[in-house]
Amino acid sequence: MEMDNKQYGFANLSDGDLQQVHNLEKQLSKEKGEEVILIAYNDQKVNQGK
Repeated sequence: MEMDNKQYGFANLSDGDLQQVHNLEKQLSKEKGEEVILIAYNDQKVNQGK
């Protein structure tokens, strides 16, 4: 997977956000029959105003 020349960092998520991600991981894992792990990134250039 190519991510262009952008700079990405981990997204700063609240406890509630993390719980929603975890719930979605569990739902997708159940539906697919295999473990699914979601990773939240943000575009650092956009968030730094560049």
